[in-house]
Amino acid sequence: MSDLCDLSAIELRRLIGAKRISPVELLASCRARIERINPAVNAIVTFAWERAEGEAKAAENAVMAGAPLGPLHGLPVGIKDLALTANVLTTRGSPQFSDFVPEADERQVAVVRQAGAIVVGKTNTPEWGAGANTVNPVFGATGNPFDPEKTCAGSSGGSAVALATGMVPLATGSDMGGSLRNPAAYCGVVGFRPSPGTVPSETRPIGWSPLSVNGAMARDVPDLALLHSVMAGYDARDPLSFPAAGAGLELPEVDLAGLKVAISEDLGFAPVDRGICATFRSAVERVQSVFGHVEERHPDMEGANEAFEGVRALSFLAQHGETHRTRKEVLGPNIVANVEQGLKMSLADAALALKLQTQIYRRFVDFMEDYDLLICPAMAVPPFPHRQLFVEEINGERLRTYFHWLALPYGLTLTAHPVVCLPCGRDSSGMPFGIQVCGRWHGEQRLLAIAAALERHLRSIPELARPVPDLAKLAA
Repeated sequence: MSDLCDLSAIELRRLIGAKRISPVELLASCRARIERINPAVNAIVTFAWERAEGEAKAAENAVMAGAPLGPLHGLPVGIKDLALTANVLTTRGSPQFSDFVPEADERQVAVVRQAGAIVVGKTNTPEWGAGANTVNPVFGATGNPFDPEKTCAGSSGGSAVALATGMVPLATGSDMGGSLRNPAAYCGVVGFRPSPGTVPSETRPIGWSPLSVNGAMARDVPDLALLHSVMAGYDARDPLSFPAAGAGLELPEVDLAGLKVAISEDLGFAPVDRGICATFRSAVERVQSVFGHVEERHPDMEGANEAFEGVRALSFLAQHGETHRTRKEVLGPNIVANVEQGLKMSLADAALALKLQTQIYRRFVDFMEDYDLLICPAMAVPPFPHRQLFVEEINGERLRTYFHWLALPYGLTLTAHPVVCLPCGRDSSGMPFGIQVCGRWHGEQRLLAIAAALERHLRSIPELARPVPDLAKLAA
């Protein structure tokens, strides 16, 4: 029999509303799981137990009194440690903020709490979310739940591990070069990068940049859609936000046989390990017959590396340039590398990067007119030891930057299109394998509906179903 913390968020919310379980019981189940498993993986690094227990009791009283209940009423949630949380330590994985306690929640946290969710604590992230390996000098490394000596990816690594091990039913994250998708792929959960502006952010240093987005993570797509429906909305403080962002998020039934799908193992430009390509091709062979029409076709991603390096450097300069100038010693090597890359750029370089990104976006819009979906691998290599901070070469070829191994996810970041990362069995090393499922621009509702249907089909194929970590082994 499963523990309460192993049930889906939707089922837990239904049971709470039906007065069949108490939010107090659910929080206790999550706490027991955290205390049993977290020491092995270091997913949740700051806790808010006293406040959470008070909120759980208040949530129980509201249910018993017949009060109106929010869509997340009584559900424990993990918040990525980049997000500002009122009266809860927010370190951003940086020694600069090792004792920083914000006075107020930022929007993404506030709306989740207003919907009734109970913040259990903060999930681990690399310093300022830089680099897809969840290691920082404040809290150390977060281990992969399938092998704690290996990376869980990042930067939303703590959230992914907390979900995979049943510590919380829902968690938040953010994504620039794949940070919602990378750890989802390595941990066997679901991550969603929405179209920029769909989930507003009032903290992005360059408000007009579509590079970084906030988003939801969960163990399955319906739970993901539930959290996304709360996080999405309109906020005038984000210049990319738009009034209809939170509308129509119910998931209709989708017939996969009516879909036209493009398949690409490398997006035509990304370095990908040969073993990952083989795993992807094998998975495609197992599932392609369920779609109406499938073509192997790459989008035109010319200039993607130059575009991402440039627009990424602009973001890091805006966020960290002054600190680098006055207190460089407090910044980690990933941050310093990005800032110094930006300082070497000219205005002409920046203009070219923005121009290339615009061209990629427009070509991708045209590409997707022919398809309902583009499917590609989520990650270019299998999980590696977290002591190795990043991947230096693939298939014997030296990579151009410390983040070039993330070209598969950052290529789709440049398109500004919504992407779901779905678990798709295991790779040849036995670790979780994930695929990126990309939909049309601002097509969140349809993409999530399609992803839910595809997820159900993958579950029907044992080799491609979501893998589950061995909790007994982790507890030991």
